[in-house]
Amino acid sequence: MATGGFSLKRLARVREAVGRYVDAGDVPGAVAVVARRGEVHIEAMGNLAFEGPSSKTPMAADTICRMASMTKPIVAACAMTLVEDGTLRLDDPVDALLPELADMKVLANPSGPLEETIPATRSITLRDLLTYTLGTGMVVGVEPGTVPIADAVDALYREDPEPPPDEFIRRLGALPLVYQPGERWMYNAAADVTGVLVARATGMSFGDALRERIFEPLGMKDTAFSVPAASLGRLATAYKRDDATGELVVADAPDGYWSRPPAFESGGGGLVSTANDYLAFASALLAGGTWRREQVLSRPSVTLMTSDHLTPAQKEVSEHWQQGYFDEIGWGFGMSVRTRRTHLGPSVGSYGWPGLYGTEWCNDPTEKMTMILMIQRAHAAVSLPVRIDFWTAAYQAIDD
Repeated sequence: MATGGFSLKRLARVREAVGRYVDAGDVPGAVAVVARRGEVHIEAMGNLAFEGPSSKTPMAADTICRMASMTKPIVAACAMTLVEDGTLRLDDPVDALLPELADMKVLANPSGPLEETIPATRSITLRDLLTYTLGTGMVVGVEPGTVPIADAVDALYREDPEPPPDEFIRRLGALPLVYQPGERWMYNAAADVTGVLVARATGMSFGDALRERIFEPLGMKDTAFSVPAASLGRLATAYKRDDATGELVVADAPDGYWSRPPAFESGGGGLVSTANDYLAFASALLAGGTWRREQVLSRPSVTLMTSDHLTPAQKEVSEHWQQGYFDEIGWGFGMSVRTRRTHLGPSVGSYGWPGLYGTEWCNDPTEKMTMILMIQRAHAAVSLPVRIDFWTAAYQAIDD
């Protein structure tokens, strides 16, 4: 039997593929979503935690999870609503709203002293922010203490993870850019800068702007930068592996970081959400910007967001965590875009992004399919093959 273009018999393998990690004790619970042609299949398994009262609470489609970097595509979508209403333009300098980033200096040598700089050849634009080519961000693959700018950017986040937005931008602007604007892709900082830009452009907090422009129109009632007290019972516990012992330990409990509003609403990774909520966002993009008669973006905006904007020259020099990453992946606005199919998984043109705690999302326009995985274990994509197993199970179930 087939429904929504799936074989129901084969679709059962999704639960088997993800459930084995729950059964093995790699994660306490998981939610897997596979949606195609209007049919939505949700598999929830395990519990919210290994210990405490939450260890008796089953995972569900409304379980609240830390989305981490899956915040980034939502940030880009919100920025595009400001482009659509004429508040921002993609290729205008951001100097007027972010004067802290005007007249920037650039390191003469990316690995050299912070004091040795040259002038930036041009201003940073919104397009630079959305494509992560503003000239600064995470410097990967270097040992602490060996590259001054890597230590400085790392300290910006680690020494005080919650500076108010104005202070964050002031500190970032006080550092030189690593590269010239538009030269190459660098991860993370651009999303945080975009959040501050959106807040200043709208005259409201970044969270309020997201709520007004994205969350409320799409009915994303559990997506925010913190969890209200009444909903903490639905927040799954996040885990990480202890480097010394190899054991799983709590990285963030329900009464931890996300139990109170943050001083800095991070566009790079601050949102919590649910499978239900993120499915609404993903479905809106897959449908060209509209979900259940609520239009948040135009179809041309969605096309622009989900197209690869990196040139071959930019990919050649851009840094990532694995060599050859950009051989099969490009970058749209706040998310990756697949340029080559290499597994039984997303087609060319698919787009999405994962999060630190093991959350995953992908839209596949060719197959008209959305896939979302919700677990809460830090660096799960590196330590566990759960993502590959999930994609494989979802795609082998396609039955046209």
